[in-house]
Amino acid sequence: MEEAILIGLIAISYALILFLIASGLSLIMGIMGVINMAHGSLYMLGAYVGLNLATRIGNFWLVAFISGLLVGLFGLLLERVFLSRLYRQQNEQMLLTLGFVFILGNLVLWIWGGYAYMGTLPSFLNKSVLIGSQSFPVYRLILIAIGLLVAAALWWLQAKTKAGAVLRAGMDNKRMTMAMGINYNLVCSVIFFVGSFIAAFAGFIGIPLTGAQSEMGWPILLLSLSVVVVGGVGRVEGTLLGSIIVGCLDSLGKSFFPGLSQFTIYIIFVITILIRPSGILGIKQHD
Repeated sequence: MEEAILIGLIAISYALILFLIASGLSLIMGIMGVINMAHGSLYMLGAYVGLNLATRIGNFWLVAFISGLLVGLFGLLLERVFLSRLYRQQNEQMLLTLGFVFILGNLVLWIWGGYAYMGTLPSFLNKSVLIGSQSFPVYRLILIAIGLLVAAALWWLQAKTKAGAVLRAGMDNKRMTMAMGINYNLVCSVIFFVGSFIAAFAGFIGIPLTGAQSEMGWPILLLSLSVVVVGGVGRVEGTLLGSIIVGCLDSLGKSFFPGLSQFTIYIIFVITILIRPSGILGIKQHD
């Protein structure tokens, strides 16, 4: 029983890191209609920028915030300079952002090399608690709490605020929203910045679990896309559900079926597309 609880907590902590990454991608896709193939690279960039800042700044959470802010500003630049010219052109969006995947990947190789890095936790986070007779890292519990807090905050923003009403209206009908005098370009820029910030923040705080290496962006992008497809585009609660399903399947698959683990998440991906293309909690969108 204790072992099952520990495995479950490990899977959930990984799933909620995945939620942090996928939530930004889901909002960007749902609100802007942009398929940002470079989203995983922004996650990677957040990890490496954070590692570089950690050697100069001693505060772990301040480093996470600053790395998220810097990468968020880079994401905003990417959106304003490039993607803002390609709205409603999904093929061009995918090709452009795919190009940035290779640019950022090679940039990381040039600056930091091809070595894998593991982040070190400050002493106050590097502790364990007993669950029965087994010890469990406190940091994983903190990651679970952060993921749930971010999910609650994003849900409240989307479901209970005036800004959220604008976001929901834009997902339902962008043209009608713009016809009502709403500056949708500004909304899109803010969403892209927030999505990039969260991905980079997750990149740094996730290093103690996943490490950092120059090819980490692509696998996490595929997992995030699976989360969005399974949960539903643009819905925070859908992204959370999709993250738990995909993250737990991936984590448990690696624990019990390592030879088949790379296929387990894509089985639910294919089943979801066949049965409910809009995702479990997704809604059909209008142009």
